[in-house]
Amino acid sequence: MKNKILFFMFLGILANAQMNRFYYEYKFIPDSNNKEDVKKEIMFLDIDKNGSNYYSHDKFVADSTMRADLEKQINNGGGSLKMNKTERPGDVSYKVTKQYPDFKTYLFRSISMDKYKIKDDKKPEWKILSDKQKIGEYNAQKATTSFGGREWTAWFTTDIPFQDGPYVFYGLPGLIVKIEDATGSHSMQLVGNKTVQNQNAEKEVQLPEKVKILGLGGKEIEVTKDQFKKAWKAYVNDPTKGMREMMMRNGGELGTQVAFKVKTADGKEFSDPSQIFKEMEKRTKDKLQKDNNPIEPDLVN
Repeated sequence: MKNKILFFMFLGILANAQMNRFYYEYKFIPDSNNKEDVKKEIMFLDIDKNGSNYYSHDKFVADSTMRADLEKQINNGGGSLKMNKTERPGDVSYKVTKQYPDFKTYLFRSISMDKYKIKDDKKPEWKILSDKQKIGEYNAQKATTSFGGREWTAWFTTDIPFQDGPYVFYGLPGLIVKIEDATGSHSMQLVGNKTVQNQNAEKEVQLPEKVKILGLGGKEIEVTKDQFKKAWKAYVNDPTKGMREMMMRNGGELGTQVAFKVKTADGKEFSDPSQIFKEMEKRTKDKLQKDNNPIEPDLVN
């Protein structure tokens, strides 16, 4: 009877143009050579009658604050736009959407100046086991799957009648309340939920003509996983190629109409394009070297 009551309660919520927001604590180890450095981030899984969205709370707040600030500057007629640094920008930049009822899944990721919409046609293949335990306040059952180059163990509850879960995972007879890979590098656990008003997606900030800001504007490039993997490899081999091409398109040789500066950690400031590209390439390669333990290795290796 408990399951039926919950089922009708959730259906009532969805019918009233509201959505269920599930909060997951995501723990991950970016650098496999430094397993003591465990990052934590709160992720949202928003579910309504049309599907679900999985994304970072910190990045959502940071992006919303940045957009509001930019819009204010533009409306005030500022001659130049200033990008203010956000205190907590978020470590998780990707998001995942699933469309019901067929669970058409898309992973959204960026590479340099480009945004990608990666279609995932592979449904997780689960092995449901007899093991049961309490995860938080929910009675949960164990299941395992191989996905993205990792072995995963999940715990799902039929107390919540959504066959969904964090990241790209779905297809079990209830909501996934915990999932972890075999190495302990990536773990997502449900820590709370509430009902919120289902709001429309935020409008893009209308930037002045010829103004481009990394991460804002433009449409996602829809690709397969293989196509994204090819683009990622090209980026790793030449991290500044996209920026150089943008400057050439918009300002001629080495960007005569494009001006920006880069400051190093020790306070040195570069404005010469060749120095900037050299510094950007160094920063990117250093970052990639320390970010070598991705949630889905098969996508970038």
